Amino acid sequence: MLKANEIRNMSADEVSRKLSDLRKELYNLRTEAKSGRIEKPHMISRTRRDIARCETVLKEKNDKSKSV
Repeated sequence: MLKANEIRNMSADEVSRKLSDLRKELYNLRTEAKSGRIEKPHMISRTRRDIARCETVLKEKNDKSKSV
């Protein structure tokens, strides 16, 4: 689980890369869940929350750069 402060300390490019990785991970988790062989179903909701955190911080960074 990522914390918002950890994400805020990353650069915008790093956050974008992490977001891409998390989306791929979520896809794989959903695929496993559909096939019925997922071992940790709680990881789906945890990954969704991490994606939301990354998107929020990325939006904050974009808004901050526009106002400066």
